[in-house]
Amino acid sequence: MNQLIESIEAGQLKTDIPEFKVGDTISIHYRIIEGEKERIQVFTGTVIARKGKGISETVSIYRVAYGSAMERVLLIHSPRVAKIEVVKRGKVRKSKLYYLRGIFGKKAKVKEMILKAGKKSAVAEPVAPKEEEAAPEAPAESPKAEEPKKEEKPKAKEPKAKKEQAKKPKGEAKKEEE
Repeated sequence: MNQLIESIEAGQLKTDIPEFKVGDTISIHYRIIEGEKERIQVFTGTVIARKGKGISETVSIYRVAYGSAMERVLLIHSPRVAKIEVVKRGKVRKSKLYYLRGIFGKKAKVKEMILKAGKKSAVAEPVAPKEEEAAPEAPAESPKAEEPKKEEKPKAKEPKAKKEQAKKPKGEAKKEEE
């Protein structure tokens, strides 16, 4: 009996779902049926939980828009889900990000993973920019750099001079100006 259920579920599973993890920002194109009309609504948010397996696999998406927080739990293999896109990869160390629920602003940010240019796999590795590659590019734009630059007086020193004059008695400040 179990094999029969698994074979029926295997026919219902979607194959075009990209690999994503908790912490990634994804957009789900969801079909909404209103009367006889059907439209697609895009819901973009951070994945805070992923549960289940097979046809009953769900994903919890959290987002804050216009000052109000929203969370949706969607079946990944639902026929109402038209498409799933990964907007950006997140770097997290937890499997559930429920702590994001009550947080707004910068505290709710998830660090982004930077993918290597040659890799298209779902495994992301943080990459630091190499200084060796950046150095040869700078001399290539030398015609603009060769133009004589006008020397400008640093503006930061002027306020200091005014502050120093303000600290001195009025009589001493006038003597120094002359």
